[in-house]
Amino acid sequence: MKLSILHDTIYTYTTTVESAQHAAHLQPIDVATQTVASFALTIDPAPPAVHTHTDAFGNTMSHWALHQAHHHLHVRASSQVQTLVLPPPAADSTTASWDSVREQFRYHAGQDTDLNSRFVFASHHAPLDEAFTHYARSVFTPERPLVDAATALMQRIHADFTYASQSTDIHTPALQALHERRGVCQDFAHILIACLRSLGLPALYVSGYLLTHPPEGHKRLLGSDASHAWAAVYVPGAKTHASGGWLHLDPTNNRWGWGSPGEDYVLVAQGRDFADVSPLRGMLQGGATHTLQVGVTVEPLEQTDPEESTDERLQKT
Repeated sequence: MKLSILHDTIYTYTTTVESAQHAAHLQPIDVATQTVASFALTIDPAPPAVHTHTDAFGNTMSHWALHQAHHHLHVRASSQVQTLVLPPPAADSTTASWDSVREQFRYHAGQDTDLNSRFVFASHHAPLDEAFTHYARSVFTPERPLVDAATALMQRIHADFTYASQSTDIHTPALQALHERRGVCQDFAHILIACLRSLGLPALYVSGYLLTHPPEGHKRLLGSDASHAWAAVYVPGAKTHASGGWLHLDPTNNRWGWGSPGEDYVLVAQGRDFADVSPLRGMLQGGATHTLQVGVTVEPLEQTDPEESTDERLQKT
């Protein structure tokens, strides 16, 4: 599937911003489930230069500085991405129990280092806590295959939690969202990750996009009018597979797959939690308060209307 993505972010400041520095994760990554055909970043006011580099997790990060006074910032990211679905890995490579995988990531003197062990530890938005362990234990029964248990946990979150737009923000603790049983996609992803890590399993956070308007006869997915988020769990036996051994799990929409939950998903960045992959952040001198508008449209390339205005797309959020 070839998809066109338009992502507009508009900040309007109530007081003058004298200078600013910004960093963005807005460029989709090339991975086994997708190829980036094109990407363009347009910024108003225009900075003297935009620099890019690859961060510690393999994501493309853009950064720029604005030294002129300004009252607004409009960042538009335009992408074209070809997606595909990977065949599953060999069945005998995904039968390991979650208990045995946990043992692989326990520290033992003299053992070889697995870089994916960095995804076992607590992070800012996905802490380790007995509450997460308790919630996950109902499906993580002794010696159950990791793939089965992780998928069952994702399905439990999907069934137990209510998707409530604007009920939380990025500062809402995962423990609070777990207690209230409501939130948005980033909350569900952080809860799933925190549950997996609290059991001693490596899990990562993925940011990306969903097809905004699904094909006729298909259900519209939650979170498709903004940046989306989901999780992935590492299955060591499948590491030679094109997915790198990562099973992607979207508890918001009850979707999962190897390397991606499906061809209607676009991966932008991945890390320990939201803090590693924030779409746009910055440091400002001035601009104490602001309003924010975000508009995301993901469509099959042949259906994209190049004349659609920013205002029209922002109204879809």
